[in-house]
Amino acid sequence: MSTIDLRYPIGKYEPKPFSNELKAERLADIQFLAGLLERAVENLDEHQLNTPYREGGWTVKQVVHHVADSHMNALSRLKFVLTEENPTIMGYDERAWAQTAEYSQLPINVSLTMIHTIQQKLFVLYSNVKDDEWNRTYIHSHSKKQFDLWYLMGMYAWHGKHHVAHITSLRERMGW
Repeated sequence: MSTIDLRYPIGKYEPKPFSNELKAERLADIQFLAGLLERAVENLDEHQLNTPYREGGWTVKQVVHHVADSHMNALSRLKFVLTEENPTIMGYDERAWAQTAEYSQLPINVSLTMIHTIQQKLFVLYSNVKDDEWNRTYIHSHSKKQFDLWYLMGMYAWHGKHHVAHITSLRERMGW
């Protein structure tokens, strides 16, 4: 019997070559993330929102706030890649961000609203990327590695589903 790694309920991100079919799939992932996340947290009470999705992991509330922060960074990164030549984009300490005051003090609907807005912007921007722009590159400040726009899109399409699965798999395990 295989055990699912609760850190990666849908597996780790695996880059794939460009195809129009995969582009359409990723666009849908970006377009529908906010609704999927809302359904994942629907009717959870405060105790449930403050339950970690795995031992040593973030609470459901932290996961929602993290998705908002992470995708806010994704939007900035996308705009830099679209408007500058091979920019260096800043990484951030997501664990430290998850300890900031708003993660514990603000209700998740604040971040859900942000996610709706951010995902709409990401969807429009990615929908309008021209074929020759997918190879535009950036340098990540932490890894010092170069990535392209296609990788960035794939990473964040995966990232949203990854965190929705954290919540839905917790709900399933807990019978919520």
